[in-house]
Amino acid sequence: MNDSVYKSPAYQVLSVPIEKVVPNTYNPNAVAPPEMRLLYDSIKEDGYTMPIVCYYSRAQDVYVIVDGFHRYRIMLDHKDIYQRENGRLPVTVIDKPLSNRMASTIRHNRARGSHDVDLMSNIVKELHTIGRSDAWIAKHMGMSRDEILRLKQITGLTELFRDVKFGQAWKPVEEPEAQKGSEEEEEKLPEDLEESKEAGELKEAEEIK
Repeated sequence: MNDSVYKSPAYQVLSVPIEKVVPNTYNPNAVAPPEMRLLYDSIKEDGYTMPIVCYYSRAQDVYVIVDGFHRYRIMLDHKDIYQRENGRLPVTVIDKPLSNRMASTIRHNRARGSHDVDLMSNIVKELHTIGRSDAWIAKHMGMSRDEILRLKQITGLTELFRDVKFGQAWKPVEEPEAQKGSEEEEEKLPEDLEESKEAGELKEAEEIK
């Protein structure tokens, strides 16, 4: 085979000490106990049939998890699995920047039919923080603009809507709502002016008395 031919990461599995594997910082990683128990039973009976997908950080000499956190937790939490596997995990490595790794995490989850709202809303927030536009997120994470808007609303962080300097392609999709708010404020102005006028007339009447 020619060296220039692309090889998928699955063909290059590494055996890595679990001490050199670390979680990422953007995934809430929440799974209910019954599902974790089922995953433990699966790994106990069948072994590790899927590698942990990681990014190798040369600066820290660690493997940062992109996908497979719960398989990693099983070895940490269960001594029998750790001993049987000699404390080593099967790892495949992808070499991508942070924003692409975040998108990869989402794609792995969605491909399995998993829909973790907390995970996705947190990652959308992080991607906007590092300057990725709605268009970029929609393309790389397979989301519609409406879905992105709902996820941003879940975070409750207003800066995701107000800060238009987050990347050159940024176009606030909630603009109609902002205009609606302005119209509501404008509708209140005549009432405020009327109240001010009445207050002024009362003051003049008191001075005449």
